[in-house]
Amino acid sequence: MSKIYDVIVLGAGPAGLAAGLYAGRSRLSTLIIEKAQDGGQIAITNEIENYPGQVEGDSGPSLIARMTKQAEHFGVERASDLIKSVKLEGDVKTLVGAKGEYQARAVIIATGAFPKPIGCKNEGEFVGKGISFCATCDASFFEGGDVYVVGGGDSAVEEAMYLTKFAKHVTIIHRRNELRAAKSIQEKAFKNEKLSFMWDTVVDEVKGGDAFGGEIMEHIIVKNVKTGELTQIDLGDDDEDTLGLFGFIGYNPNSSLFEGMLDMENGYIKTDENMHTNIEGVYAAGDIRVKSLRQVVTAAADGAIAAMQAEHYLSNK
Repeated sequence: MSKIYDVIVLGAGPAGLAAGLYAGRSRLSTLIIEKAQDGGQIAITNEIENYPGQVEGDSGPSLIARMTKQAEHFGVERASDLIKSVKLEGDVKTLVGAKGEYQARAVIIATGAFPKPIGCKNEGEFVGKGISFCATCDASFFEGGDVYVVGGGDSAVEEAMYLTKFAKHVTIIHRRNELRAAKSIQEKAFKNEKLSFMWDTVVDEVKGGDAFGGEIMEHIIVKNVKTGELTQIDLGDDDEDTLGLFGFIGYNPNSSLFEGMLDMENGYIKTDENMHTNIEGVYAAGDIRVKSLRQVVTAAADGAIAAMQAEHYLSNK
């Protein structure tokens, strides 16, 4: 690609879209590159309660749709591509994707994070065949069935409550004896009659069975971390029974592309309070960076700060 943009934003979650919006409003030629759907993790979140000024009943997808439209309104260009390598040093940064090469004078990294695996035996064999990491994507597949959710934080409990709208019953499996979720979320969960809890427990193994030729998950084996006792949970005998296992135990940063180039901590990119990385003209925003709170509101703030810092950087060049 021959055009050299002022700013390339890598990622179209809340941080990336906010960065694009602010860069576009500053009359910077801006390109957002996203390999999948807009929104990142928030795009698969059914209910949002803590974004300031939200519309009642707002969902992740509806919020992201408005953010996307707003960025486009200010002339932000878009590209759908998977970036495979980057050259970030120097006045012109180069990003090489599967479909082409992109250049800019400043780069804002907003690649976010992806769900951590549950960590049980045979997990990889049954992702999409009983195991999921997205309640809003896959809840309908378990209509009237038994669903188990691994985790104890805000996301795990919120998604478990969402799943009760579809499943016959939902059980939260948590390795501790109390939840880490916010108290307000816990209060709602404990009042939900379709929700129960399996404390001090982890998933040890998942298995298929004879009924479906071993192609779908039919057994979940859980382990009590205090006693070591193993318990097997089986798919029901009815042809319409389903057994689901959802993982919500946190995320891994999407940062492997930048290893050896940018300063990191546990895979998250280090920045100062103004989103500067250790390379001039390169910024990081949102869940990808080292920070104390990963929420839509903080991601959007990061993106806005990164874009304005990029504008100052380019103005002074």
